[in-house]
Amino acid sequence: MASAELRAIRRRIRSVESTKKITRAMELIAASRIVKARERVGAARPYAEKMIEVIRNVGRASGDVGHPLLERRPVKTMGVLVVTSDRGLAGAYNSSVMRMAETRMSELQGVGVSVRLYAVGKKAQTYFSFRRYDIANSFFGVTDQPAYEDARGIGVALMEEYGSGTVDAVEVFYTVYESALSYVPSRVELLPVTPPSDPESSEAAGRAVSYEYEPDPAAILGRLLPRYVESALYGQLLESSASEHASRQRAMKAATENADELIKLLRRTANQARQAEITTEIAEIVGGAQALAAG
Repeated sequence: MASAELRAIRRRIRSVESTKKITRAMELIAASRIVKARERVGAARPYAEKMIEVIRNVGRASGDVGHPLLERRPVKTMGVLVVTSDRGLAGAYNSSVMRMAETRMSELQGVGVSVRLYAVGKKAQTYFSFRRYDIANSFFGVTDQPAYEDARGIGVALMEEYGSGTVDAVEVFYTVYESALSYVPSRVELLPVTPPSDPESSEAAGRAVSYEYEPDPAAILGRLLPRYVESALYGQLLESSASEHASRQRAMKAATENADELIKLLRRTANQARQAEITTEIAEIVGGAQALAAG
């Protein structure tokens, strides 16, 4: 009996050790990808800042020129884009942003606003499909290592929906990366585009430089606004990617530490079982010797 128990414990130890190797490897991979993701977030910011600056300048030159992406209308249908991962084992990363989006959708439906849902990542698609939400479009293979083309594809789909009147506004739910230990689920309005405010408008007006535009400022603004939407989406995908890897690293680190503790406990139990087996064998030998002596 003791031998069978000991073999079972040793099999369990080998199994946990194999799992520990996997979680340790995933922890190291996630740690390396966090660094790259942070670098990509930092590299994308100058482009976004320059885009905002250019739109401000062109917006001042174009005056009150309208554009479909700037048009605000009564919201009868809200587009909701939820950014999650394609893979699990990332702690609470996916659940926190999905719960936030689900709460918002319940609020919208409570005031009579229809919701049109867009899912980025298999986790969002699986979660909302299971809860019988109608998903208008899904995007997979995006958040692990986002590319600008991924943001462009999502942006074009959303802008077409907004331009056709299918949705009257679009909100994005994603996770903002603050540090390896902190990432915050967030909601931002993507469409209609809110023109970037100029915090130094009075000073800027005093030192404004006269530019010549070819084509006219309104045409330039019409070309810039879609790029602005794509740039915003790209930044949000990068923030989510960095948050995903940070959350996965923490989850895998915790799993590795738990595996270490479990292995220690199992080895202690195995030693106790081995000791009980030895004690039983000794007792049997002593009992047999005493029986032979008595005979």
